[in-house]
Amino acid sequence: MCAHAELSAMRNLSGARHLQMVEAMAARVAVNGFGTIGKRVARAVMLQDDMELVGVTKTRPTYEARIANREGMPLYTIDDKQLSLFEKEGVRVDGVLQDLLTKVDIVVDCSPNGIGEANKKLYEEAGVKAIFQGGEEHELAGFSFNAFSSYDEAHDRKWARVVSCNTTGLIRTLYPLDRMFKVDEAFAAIIRRGADPAESKGSALNAVEPSLHVPTHHGVDVKTVLPWLNISTMAVKVPTTNMHVHCIHVKLRKNGVKTSDVLSLWDQMPRIRFVSGKHGIKTSGQIMEIARDLGRHSGDFAETVIWEDGTHVDDNSLYFYQAVHQESDVIPENIDCIRSMMGLEKDASRSIRKTDRSMGISK
Repeated sequence: MCAHAELSAMRNLSGARHLQMVEAMAARVAVNGFGTIGKRVARAVMLQDDMELVGVTKTRPTYEARIANREGMPLYTIDDKQLSLFEKEGVRVDGVLQDLLTKVDIVVDCSPNGIGEANKKLYEEAGVKAIFQGGEEHELAGFSFNAFSSYDEAHDRKWARVVSCNTTGLIRTLYPLDRMFKVDEAFAAIIRRGADPAESKGSALNAVEPSLHVPTHHGVDVKTVLPWLNISTMAVKVPTTNMHVHCIHVKLRKNGVKTSDVLSLWDQMPRIRFVSGKHGIKTSGQIMEIARDLGRHSGDFAETVIWEDGTHVDDNSLYFYQAVHQESDVIPENIDCIRSMMGLEKDASRSIRKTDRSMGISK
């Protein structure tokens, strides 16, 4: 399929009126790790009519474990040693992780970074598929996923890794640019939030912390999905918890591209949303206020947000700013990855549309 036809198919996602009925039985899903990402994935799974959330796990009887109880999610702990602790704290559990693995087809591993390798051995023994998160190395799964660009490659795979929040945001905007106009070179300066809102540690409270390993890993991570893309990145942490902000410069190969051409392309893509300084949206905090005003669960903003009036093409150079909500932008990607790996839907466009509608993600 030519680039124009491929992108035209993706543009039609928002306007299509019906979904393909899923003939396969619902995929039985476990979420291992009910934390920042895990609880959001679990809730998204519960919104799908072709998936069943069989259970989630916690290592300790924290408030999140109690939330799982309250929201009716079957809760499991890691091993027998923890069972009595949960029972003592009055938190209902249905068993341990090994029990859960006997009941599912696929696990979304949302455990802390670096735990995935040990968990993979458990999944192999149980004979279940698994999706890991961007904090793990690409080599753990041997395949990195983004719904825009690698949905077809995930079909029937046993292992996959959904790339990180920053990588997801970069791919969503750069992939269509490359398909339509060809990207000769891309550079992104990533202004990273210091910590998630619930955390009490992370970046210094009164400092800007540059990543001294340059170029940073973010560009390398983009290449695990788009290996042909010439991209490099740098990053700094700043004392905010709202969002990451990317300052991006792209050299386009195609001549004569106008700012309006770029904006029109992005406007017709799913999971990309514009804001404007002219409308009073000049900060990441104001974007998060939009999420709350829209009634998004947990105040999430899963779309990649682009400042429309901060986008400009000068000759073949494109400059733009985008914001990424680190807690939620990978959630729809996990759902699409489940759907592809389990063979529930062969077409990326239909899966993306189905996921977005279920989660209330719209233009």
